[in-house]
Amino acid sequence: MQLNYLAILVATVVQFVIGAVWYMPLFGNLWGKIHGFEKVSKEKQKEMGKQMMPLLGVQLVMTLVTTVVLAIFLAYQPTWNAYAMAGFFWIGFVVPTQVSAVLFDGTNPKWVVTKIAIMAGGSLLCLEAAAAILHFWM
Repeated sequence: MQLNYLAILVATVVQFVIGAVWYMPLFGNLWGKIHGFEKVSKEKQKEMGKQMMPLLGVQLVMTLVTTVVLAIFLAYQPTWNAYAMAGFFWIGFVVPTQVSAVLFDGTNPKWVVTKIAIMAGGSLLCLEAAAAILHFWM
């Protein structure tokens, strides 16, 4: 089994960038509304932003872990279509986990479907981007 560590690193960074675009310019206002951020003062929002930096570091590491696992599966199953494998990971592991997290995290019921759709959509996009990069370089 050979892993292309450069491909893994690039796929990780690309997913992280996709997530940033997904949760800020594309769905940032809606995401903020779902979580009640519009009710928080601008000063408190800035403070919350600063506190988020270590969490983004953790998210980057988790994205790396996901990418490495996907790369390992692709290396061991080269006959599988990379995009299909990413899709199966998404529907089999990511979506059920995200649905459970939203259902039990105290989300206002009127936002449950929207929050799941945003989370699941972003995850699918990230996994498929990683699959494309890994497939291209492996």
